[in-house]
Parts: sequence; structure tokens; C-alpha cells
Amino acid sequence: MSNGNDSAADAPRQGEEAEAIAGAFVRARLAGAALPAFPGNIPADLVAAYAVQDLAIAQWPDEVVGWKVGYIQPPRRDGSGDERLLGPIFRRNLWPAAGQVELPVFAGGFAAVEAEYVLRLQQDAPAGKTEWTPQEAAALPATLHTGIEIASSPLATINALGPRVVVSDFGNNNGLVMGAEIPDWRAIPEPQLVAATWIGGECVGRGGATTLPGGLLAAYAFALARSARRGRPLRRGELIATGNATGIHDVAIGQGVRVEFDGHGAIEGRAVAARGRP
Repeated sequence: MSNGNDSAADAPRQGEEAEAIAGAFVRARLAGAALPAFPGNIPADLVAAYAVQDLAIAQWPDEVVGWKVGYIQPPRRDGSGDERLLGPIFRRNLWPAAGQVELPVFAGGFAAVEAEYVLRLQQDAPAGKTEWTPQEAAALPATLHTGIEIASSPLATINALGPRVVVSDFGNNNGLVMGAEIPDWRAIPEPQLVAATWIGGECVGRGGATTLPGGLLAAYAFALARSARRGRPLRRGELIATGNATGIHDVAIGQGVRVEFDGHGAIEGRAVAARGRP
């Protein structure tokens, strides 16, 4: 029978488990190595998963410059009510779209690419504001750019295991390629922002800004709100990769990738094996 202090008694153990999970993912990523299984018990909910992510960010030898947003399908949501999730983008994993860009993915892990529309904040989010509607987000200035997210993890089963596992490992992100700015994007109806992804010369997906429910502003509002509730309010210059515009597309090392943004250019890359770093 519970004595009413179970949560307090469990807190140190849960903290140790979170540290162990974060450490395992960080070590694997630093080594460019795969993990055979999730390194511990899967966090009980998204709040616990973000605690793991925060610990991993603190251990990672780089600066966060933005966030990827991922959509959570309704059957996989938890009591938080979140329809989306966040993962960090680090400065050394941000590349300009110049020529054919190397796209590092984990050999033996999960490897995919996603076409993205990327927001860059033009001013700080108001301090203390933790709830945002898409209409309120629309009033916070940002530029819009094309991009490719490298969705890769040392854990091959990361997406199959669900959002709590995805959040635990940096949101299944291993970098972002930034393309051209889309001028005056607020004047463009979102259905006119369309894209197509090609891998190995084959078109694997078509879509655009309206592929995910709510579109760009819903993703923007979520990133602003969840970041503020985590004590990380978004700042001027930070990036938001708003979600996969044509789907999540598996990629193998050596394959060429091309994403065409109708009227706004194309980004090309090639998947390479992620290398270890000091």
C-alpha cells in the first residue's frame, strides 16, 4: 500500500534514469554510433521526456540555435495535450544550401530527410507568455526560408517507439540545411507553398505548407508556447523548422536528395555516415 510519499521517493531514481538515458544518447551521437535498444525505461510522459532532452542539451558541446517541430498523431498523444513536439537544432549542425550538401545520418540507426519551411524570429518572444494562438504567433515577426531537416538518430526504432522516445533523443534531429528566403511570405496563401522531395532520382513525396494540420502558424504557436513553458522562451534569430512538408522519407548512405520548392528554388544533398566528434 502507498504511504503517500511514493512520488518523492521515486524522484531521485527517476532523475538517475533520465541522466542515464541522456548520457547514452549523447555518447552515441558523439561517437557517430548506433544504439541497439532504448537505453532504459521509456519516459512515462512527454514532460519526463523533455527532462531527458534538457539533460542531453546540457551535456552537448554546442549551442542551440533553433528547434524542429514534429507532429504527433492523435493515437500517440498523452495527457499533456500536445499535438506536436520539439527537438533542438545545434549551431554546428546548421548548414547553408550551397551546392550538394552532406547530410550526416547514423549508420545502423534511423535515417530520413524532411522538406521544411523554416521560420527565423525577427524579435524576442514576450517574456512570460506561455500560451499562444496561431493568430498571436502571426503578429510576432519572422522570415520564412526553405530547408531540409536531417531526421536521424542512433536508435533505429525511434519513430516506431513513439513521441516520448523521439523527444528523449533531440527530437530525432541531426541537422538542418537552410535554403533561400521566401519574400513576403505572409502575403502568399499557404496552399501555394508547395514542395516535392526526390531521393535517388525518384519522387518520394509531394506536399507543402498545408501538409500538416494547422499549417505554419500552428507550428509557430506551438514552438513559442512549449519553449516558454520549458523556461526557454524563443529569441530573435532562433529558427523553427515547422514540420515535414512532403512526408518523412527514409534515406540510405550515399543516396542523393533533392527538394524542390515551387517558385523558391531547390536544395540538393547526399546522405553520408555521421562521423564521431571530440
